[in-house]
Amino acid sequence: MRLSTRNQLPGTVTAIQEGQVTAIIKVALAGGQSVTSSITLEAAKELGLAVGTAVIVLVKASEVTIAVE
Repeated sequence: MRLSTRNQLPGTVTAIQEGQVTAIIKVALAGGQSVTSSITLEAAKELGLAVGTAVIVLVKASEVTIAVE
Protein backbone atom coordinates (compact mmCIF):
# COMPACT_ATOMS: atom_id res chain seq x y z
CA MET A 1 0.00 0.00 0.00
CA ARG A 2 1.32 3.43 -0.92
CA LEU A 3 0.09 6.50 0.96
CA SER A 4 0.71 10.22 0.75
CA THR A 5 0.80 10.51 4.54
CA ARG A 6 4.37 11.42 5.47
CA ASN A 7 4.20 10.69 9.20
CA GLN A 8 4.22 6.88 9.32
CA LEU A 9 5.30 5.46 12.67
CA PRO A 10 5.70 1.67 13.00
CA GLY A 11 4.73 0.23 16.35
CA THR A 12 3.00 -2.54 18.28
CA VAL A 13 -0.44 -2.49 19.88
CA THR A 14 -0.04 -2.66 23.66
CA ALA A 15 -3.62 -2.13 24.84
CA ILE A 16 -7.16 -1.95 23.52
CA GLN A 17 -10.05 -0.47 25.47
CA GLU A 18 -13.34 -1.24 23.77
CA GLY A 19 -16.34 0.99 24.27
CA GLN A 20 -19.81 0.72 22.79
CA VAL A 21 -18.87 2.64 19.61
CA THR A 22 -15.16 3.42 19.78
CA ALA A 23 -11.95 1.66 20.74
CA ILE A 24 -8.94 3.32 22.35
CA ILE A 25 -5.78 1.80 20.87
CA LYS A 26 -2.39 2.27 22.57
CA VAL A 27 0.68 1.71 20.39
CA ALA A 28 4.29 1.45 21.55
CA LEU A 29 6.79 3.07 19.18
CA ALA A 30 10.52 2.50 18.84
CA GLY A 31 12.46 4.54 21.37
CA GLY A 32 9.92 4.05 24.14
CA GLN A 33 7.28 6.58 23.07
CA SER A 34 3.64 5.66 22.78
CA VAL A 35 0.67 6.93 20.80
CA THR A 36 -3.02 6.61 21.65
CA SER A 37 -5.68 6.59 18.96
CA SER A 38 -9.47 6.57 19.16
CA ILE A 39 -11.07 4.71 16.25
CA THR A 40 -14.46 3.13 15.70
CA LEU A 41 -14.93 -0.28 17.25
CA GLU A 42 -16.00 -1.54 13.83
CA ALA A 43 -12.67 -0.41 12.31
CA ALA A 44 -10.67 -2.05 15.11
CA LYS A 45 -12.45 -5.34 14.48
CA GLU A 46 -12.11 -5.08 10.68
CA LEU A 47 -8.36 -4.49 11.10
CA GLY A 48 -8.10 -7.49 13.41
CA LEU A 49 -6.34 -5.44 16.08
CA ALA A 50 -5.14 -7.27 19.18
CA VAL A 51 -2.39 -6.73 21.72
CA GLY A 52 0.87 -7.57 19.96
CA THR A 53 -0.33 -6.64 16.46
CA ALA A 54 2.30 -4.79 14.40
CA VAL A 55 0.77 -1.59 13.03
CA ILE A 56 1.75 1.67 11.37
CA VAL A 57 0.42 4.84 13.00
CA LEU A 58 -0.43 7.41 10.33
CA VAL A 59 -0.54 11.06 11.38
CA LYS A 60 -2.14 13.50 8.96
CA ALA A 61 -3.07 16.92 10.26
CA SER A 62 -3.76 20.30 8.76
CA GLU A 63 -2.29 21.96 11.85
CA VAL A 64 0.61 20.99 14.06
CA THR A 65 1.05 23.04 17.23
CA ILE A 66 4.31 23.48 19.15
CA ALA A 67 4.52 24.77 22.71
CA VAL A 68 7.37 25.59 25.11
CA GLU A 69 7.40 26.45 28.80
